Amino acid sequence: MSVFKCDESTIVSTRAGKLQGYYFNGVYVFKGIHYAEAERFMQPTEVKPWEGVADATSYGMVCNLMHQDDPQGELMVPHAYWPMSEHCQNLNIWTTGLGENCKKPVMVWLHGGGFFAGSAIEQLAYEGDAMAINGDVVVVTVNHRLNILGYLDLEPFGDKYKNSANCGNADLVAALKWVHENIAAFGGDPDNVTLFGQSGGGMKVTSLMQTPAADGLFHKAFVMSGVLDFDGFGEQKGGGREIVSGMLRELGLTDKDVSKLETLPYPELVSAYEKAAEKITDPSVYRGMAPMVNDYYLGEPHHRGFTEHAGTIPMMIGTVIGEFAFQPLFFNKYEMTEDEQRALVQEKYHEYTDEMIRLFKKAYPGKKITDIISLDYMFRIPTMKLIAEASKRKEANVYSYMFAYEFPIQNGKIAWHCSDIPFVFHNIERVPSANVEGVSDKLQEQIFACVMSFARTGDPNNDKISEWPASKENDEATFVFDKECECRHNYDHELVRLGQEAVSKYSVGEFGNVQH
Repeated sequence: MSVFKCDESTIVSTRAGKLQGYYFNGVYVFKGIHYAEAERFMQPTEVKPWEGVADATSYGMVCNLMHQDDPQGELMVPHAYWPMSEHCQNLNIWTTGLGENCKKPVMVWLHGGGFFAGSAIEQLAYEGDAMAINGDVVVVTVNHRLNILGYLDLEPFGDKYKNSANCGNADLVAALKWVHENIAAFGGDPDNVTLFGQSGGGMKVTSLMQTPAADGLFHKAFVMSGVLDFDGFGEQKGGGREIVSGMLRELGLTDKDVSKLETLPYPELVSAYEKAAEKITDPSVYRGMAPMVNDYYLGEPHHRGFTEHAGTIPMMIGTVIGEFAFQPLFFNKYEMTEDEQRALVQEKYHEYTDEMIRLFKKAYPGKKITDIISLDYMFRIPTMKLIAEASKRKEANVYSYMFAYEFPIQNGKIAWHCSDIPFVFHNIERVPSANVEGVSDKLQEQIFACVMSFARTGDPNNDKISEWPASKENDEATFVFDKECECRHNYDHELVRLGQEAVSKYSVGEFGNVQH
C-alpha cells in the first residue's frame, strides 16, 4: 500500500519560517517554496519571515511566457503547463530524509527554454522523486524570471535599474543562496551542490560559473546540450538604451516615461518589445532576452576563459546525436538499401556525401547512414570548444559525453533535444517513447549511475561504468551512451567539422523547431 503523510512529521523550519510539505511513497515533497521576492526590473530580495506554518504542497507560479506554448511532439517530450505570474521566484524539493544529519548530495536543476521560456515543471521528466529515491540525493528545481522580465537592460535610465539585464540570473543566485542556507533541514549537504541543466538550463549553469556572486554556492556543473556560439546568448555588446527607447516609442512615450514600463500590463510590454526588436538590425546591439556581460556576469567561458573560481569546478558536458531531429521521418531506413539511403544523404550533403558517409561509419559503426541527415552541429561544435577550454584547467576535470540512443518511434528516430532528460532523472517510465524492452532500463541505470557518482565525487565512474577518463588538451574522451556504451577519443571531430561546412554551404537556417 502507498504511504502518504501530511502532518507534524512533514513540517520543516527554514530561516524565514516553517513549511508544510508531504510524504508519499518514500519521498518528502515540498513545492512552491518562495526563495526571494522582487518587483519588475528590480533585483531580488530575501523573503520576509512569516508566522505559523506556510503551505508547500502545491507548485508555485511559473514565469510569464511571451507567447502561449503550442503543445506538439508530446510523444517525444511530454509537457505540463501551469498558471503564470511575474512573482515566480519559487523552488521545489524532493528528499528521502529530513534533518541536518543526512548530508545528502544536492542536485539543483535549471530548466530549459533558453532564457525566455520553460519552467521548473514544464516537462514530466523533471519530477524529482525517482532521482531522490534511486540516487539518495536531494533534488531541487527552480523557477525564475525569464525573457524581458528577467533580461532587459534599463540601467542606462537610472541607478534603480542596476543590473536589470541579469535579473533572471540574480534570481538563480538568490535560489542558490536559499539552498545554501536552508537545504540542510531538508537532508541536503550545502557543501556538495551540483548545478545541472539542459539547453537553456545548461547555458544558465555556465553563466553562473562566470558570475562571482554565485561563487561557493555550487561545487559541480553538469551541462546538457547547453553550449551555443550565438551572440544572443550572453555575448552581445552595448547597453539596453536602444531597445528600451524603441519600446517607449512604440508605446507613444519618451525616455522620461521609462518608469511606466514597471506597471504596464505584460502583454503590452511584450508587444512593444517585439515591434522595437524588429527594427534593430545591428547584431552587436543588446536586445535583452539573455544575460548581458558586465561586472556581474563575465561572459561565457569558451569565449572569455574560465574565472579563477570556475576553474575549480568539475564539469560533465555533452550533447545528443540529433539535437534538431524533431521533424517526422518520411522514410523507413530499415527497409532501404544503402544506395537508397545514400541518395537521401546526397540531397543534403551534395559533394560532401562520400566523405561524410565514410566518417560517419567510422564514428558510429552499426548505425544507418540516413542518420547523418539529422546529425547535430549547432550544439556539438561549441560544446567541443568548451570542453577543450575546460581541459586546460589544472584544478578540475571535465568529462565529455554523447547521447546517441535510437528510439522506437518513426522507424528508429535518433536522439533529439531533451530526449536524454528522462534517463538522467531516472524517469523513463514517465516518457513512453523512451522505453525499449531489454535495452532502455539498462541504459537508464548506466547514465543515472554516472550522474549520481559525479554528484557525489566529481567523477562519473562507478561500478557500472568505469572506463570514462577526463578529457585532456587535444584529447576529448567522449563517453558514448547507446545500446552499447564505450569511450571514444576525438571520435567525431572530423565528421562534425566537415558536416558543419556542408550545412553552412547548403542549408543555412534549416534547423526547425527546438523543443524545451
